[in-house]
Amino acid sequence: MSAPARPISRLFSERFGSPPAAVVPLPADASSRTYFRLTGPDGRTVIGARGPEPRENRAFLSFSRSLRSAGLPVPEIYAADETAGVWLAEDLGDTTLHGALEAARRRTGEAFPAEAEAAFARALARLTRLQTVGGRVVDFSAAHPRPDFDTLSILWDLNYFKYHFLRLAKVPFREGPLEDDFRALAAFALAEEATHFVHRDFQSRNIMLRDGEPWFIDYQGGRRGALQYDVASLLFSGTTGVPAGARERLLGAYLDALGREQPVDREAWTARYRGFVLIRMMQAMGAYGYRGIFERRALFTGSIPTAAGILAELLEDPLPVRAPELGLVFRRIVDRWAEPAPRAREGLEVEVSSFSYRRGYPHHGADHGGGFVFDCRALPNPGREERYRGLTGLDAPVIRALERAAETGRFWTATRGLVDAQVENYLARGFRDLAVAYGCTGGQHRSVYFAERMARHLAARDPSVRVRIRHREAARWPRSEGSGPEGDRWTR
Repeated sequence: MSAPARPISRLFSERFGSPPAAVVPLPADASSRTYFRLTGPDGRTVIGARGPEPRENRAFLSFSRSLRSAGLPVPEIYAADETAGVWLAEDLGDTTLHGALEAARRRTGEAFPAEAEAAFARALARLTRLQTVGGRVVDFSAAHPRPDFDTLSILWDLNYFKYHFLRLAKVPFREGPLEDDFRALAAFALAEEATHFVHRDFQSRNIMLRDGEPWFIDYQGGRRGALQYDVASLLFSGTTGVPAGARERLLGAYLDALGREQPVDREAWTARYRGFVLIRMMQAMGAYGYRGIFERRALFTGSIPTAAGILAELLEDPLPVRAPELGLVFRRIVDRWAEPAPRAREGLEVEVSSFSYRRGYPHHGADHGGGFVFDCRALPNPGREERYRGLTGLDAPVIRALERAAETGRFWTATRGLVDAQVENYLARGFRDLAVAYGCTGGQHRSVYFAERMARHLAARDPSVRVRIRHREAARWPRSEGSGPEGDRWTR
């Protein structure tokens, strides 16, 4: 059992009277917390978590207990050891709103299927009660780092955008005028009533679907603030790419639901909303810069063009406040990253190829030329051994030799992760072509092995993906004429 899991396992034993039969680590995306699913001898499952920041843990546990006691859809906390920074929570399953959206896209071929829009509408309807009832029941003194989403909080977010996106992406700006614009935007937004519970990270990966109904997690950054911020967080996310028309419909559905909770001046509410959209967009782009440009995580860099496209839409109207330097910065982002709206999705074709560096890089003839070239030359080379020289990466002895090397598994895991993230992004955005090439010294052993493995992986991954395999050097192999299963072919 790993060290982070031990205090969680002890807490499970204390709470339920016996140790867990299984402890399985769970992915945490960009979170610094670690998560596990624990299964008891009776088959009960719970989620165990460990957080490194005590004040953040305190906020999450305090909010969870207050919100749950008010009948709101958040997980029950079964037990907590705040000294150790661990707790046990209700298991809400594995289906996030984001995952449901991606599954519906693959199944229907549509950018934003009607079933996904209905799920988003249910989440927004439940959000109104989280915000309004939550604002009355939570203890905001537990909030971290501040109880209110106030001027300082907003400026922190905007400076996150400045230093982690603009600086890292080398987008030019003038510091003084941009700071003036940030303060003008914060003042505009904070003229709105700010007495409600703000989730602060209300995005599709933090909404679980259990039996089709939304439940909320990861609100440890919550504080008192204005309603508009959370709505903007969900509808203007670069990772989900909700189309403009659907955003308008969903905003209307949210305001209808809010009207059942309290009186709403829709015109005044929406006037402030656009300011919060810009604030949230900049906070999110700061995360894309830090996680994507600095940490080189493809999931986040892939969201930058989508966010730039949303900014292009927003710039079709004047900014809600006079902010000339900010407008110039947005225009530079749009000019650099925004792309034309993708065509209606017709499925994704992926060409996977192998090649020899001796004859240069491969050419991919698709219209946009997107993709990866992976260099296999740092891996052990079977071609250096006489017994493998007449064979290729298609042959079992070569495959066994490669798979005995630990480097092969690490290289495969790394390249597969990059390609999977790109395929998910391309499917969501309606792109039609992607190229993945593996190169080695002769284009016969290592590159062929990885190209074949990637082609099989992608063909089994998703029915919307059509995979073509190409071994550029097949005609030069010792026993090949470049035809049959060794040459160009579609795997599906």
